[in-house]
Amino acid sequence: MRYAFLPILLFLSLSAHAADAPRARDLGIPFEGEPGALNAITDVAGVQVGHETLILDLDDGRKVRTGVTAILPRGTASAQLPVFAGWFSLNGNGEMTGTEWLAESGQLEGPVLLTNTHSVGIVRDAAIAWRVQQGGADASGYWWSLPVVAETWDGHLNDINGFHVRTEHVHAALSKAAGGVVAEGNVGGGTGMICHEFKCGIGTASRRVAVAGQLQTLGVLVQANYGLRDSLRIAGVPVGQQLRNDRVYSEDNPQATDTGSIIIVVATDAALLPHQLNRIAKRAGMGLARMGSYAGNGSGDIFVAFSTANNSALSGAARTNAQVIGNDQLDPLFEATVQATEEAIVNAMVASRDMQGHAGRYAKAIDHKALQRVLREFRRMSSE
Repeated sequence: MRYAFLPILLFLSLSAHAADAPRARDLGIPFEGEPGALNAITDVAGVQVGHETLILDLDDGRKVRTGVTAILPRGTASAQLPVFAGWFSLNGNGEMTGTEWLAESGQLEGPVLLTNTHSVGIVRDAAIAWRVQQGGADASGYWWSLPVVAETWDGHLNDINGFHVRTEHVHAALSKAAGGVVAEGNVGGGTGMICHEFKCGIGTASRRVAVAGQLQTLGVLVQANYGLRDSLRIAGVPVGQQLRNDRVYSEDNPQATDTGSIIIVVATDAALLPHQLNRIAKRAGMGLARMGSYAGNGSGDIFVAFSTANNSALSGAARTNAQVIGNDQLDPLFEATVQATEEAIVNAMVASRDMQGHAGRYAKAIDHKALQRVLREFRRMSSE
């Protein structure tokens, strides 16, 4: 599908995913586990997501297909009240800023922001400026801030060296952050992304599980931009090997390797401490493996997990008490992380649409009917 634009700079902000647009489950793809009401990271109470999507055709022929996605762990309170958090790098050919302090302190302060590789710096700086604007700094009037900003590379479709993301786009993503339905596919930081040689981008999913006698929610949001066609597996089926036509990369480079990346953000309302959230973050890699990824040498596969519980323990008081779920009770949350990560990636693929970008390059979305046909041949449709 070719996008039509005015011959001037055009900014396009996409609305939330249309109510009648199919997601992976709507196509009959089977998944394990019980999703939350929205099957999204926003099923975790307080979590908000906002996108700023940049789809531009410039007069000089350059094409911009990029954006920013913001995840606010505590909504509007995120600028003031941190969350316990952990992180994990499955393969480090990528960037997630702020992780040294996150690992040292066990806390995530402020939002998590996703964008393209060459816009990390300006997004980081804009995040600090946003936090200062929220007020509440110390008597000097300054915030000390090390924001968490992560990236994947969208240079196949986007004029990535044009540095088109600006401070106002970051602030727009933050101001648009809300609970409820999360837009998926060609939106926000995922606008120009590709995975398994299909058009991809932002995806989300959630799970509800009983933990130590209490129902807990865990949600995942991904910015997916990794993988080759042949390794793709959906619901355990080698879909990529069955759908080998219309590849993105391999027509130009038959020696293509897995040089993409994925950022995975995990949120939960379960009362977990930082060392436990490190363990949760690691399990996201197992959901990625279900999709057929092997975290190639050139891939940046970096994950962050946070808990919205223990508000009072993070208020800054000299002495506080925190609740914690025992390690022996964590298995349902581990399983939920794997399941929700897998489904979030498939949702990103299903929601995405064909896109033509910079220098005439394109990315075709996975064909829903062809995907259903393959799953039906392997008897893996949920209705069968």
